[in-house]
Amino acid sequence: MIFVEANGAKIPAVGLGTWDLRGRTCARAVEQALRLGYRHIDTAEMYDNEREIGEALRASRVKRGDVFITTKVWQNHLAAPEFERATKESLARLRLNEVDLLLIHWPNPLVPLAETIGALCKMKQAGLARHIGVSNFTVRMVGEAVALATEPLVTNQFEWHPYLDQRRLVAETQGRGLAVTAYSPIARGRAAGDKLLKSIGLAHRKTASQVCLRFLVQEGAVVIPRTSKVERLTENIALFDFELSDAEMNEIRKLSRPTGRIVNWGGAPEWDD
Repeated sequence: MIFVEANGAKIPAVGLGTWDLRGRTCARAVEQALRLGYRHIDTAEMYDNEREIGEALRASRVKRGDVFITTKVWQNHLAAPEFERATKESLARLRLNEVDLLLIHWPNPLVPLAETIGALCKMKQAGLARHIGVSNFTVRMVGEAVALATEPLVTNQFEWHPYLDQRRLVAETQGRGLAVTAYSPIARGRAAGDKLLKSIGLAHRKTASQVCLRFLVQEGAVVIPRTSKVERLTENIALFDFELSDAEMNEIRKLSRPTGRIVNWGGAPEWDD
């Protein structure tokens, strides 16, 4: 496994995203992923699956210290007292004393960022999170968060795949010393049928989705593709036995568009694009 390092954190470069996985389906997928060699599981308060993820972690018999667990505090719980309560409730559902990474899931313009960042830092100081970071923060917000934080932030998690031009946000995030964690990294399945990615994959005996994920890894990202299928779990982690050439990377970069965003809703910030 390759790791992405940032501000003291060593984050496995490939993790399992668990958005929209619930109940036994979620528990089975996470347990299978851990048995296959995954060492990074991404969840959130809002996903309503933290309990199942904790169960799967224990059932897998993988040592707790070998698995990097990320969870996130929901947008409605960013005021300081609610933030602490939400964090403790997540830990109770996971049945863990601490998570490896705690994130602000989405910024909330109705709560001062200074208050939320202060609460986030307090969770690290209290030993409830080994590392802290943000998610869905824009270029401006990343700079503000870093300036406000009294503890190092280690990542900004946001949508990134070859169809969405995120150059400014990637440069700002990495330039501030944070890792980029890319969610929806295969564009919710779009990459699997892409002609260019398929063509490049043929040369490496890899699938289009593997080429897509490898592209992001070579760009320095942590990727957290979501799936519940064993064959996809196996496929998505088999990224470290090939390398894309500079020419192939440049061809894939040409797929990006400012209009390529998939995840957008009423609670999202005003995006940089």
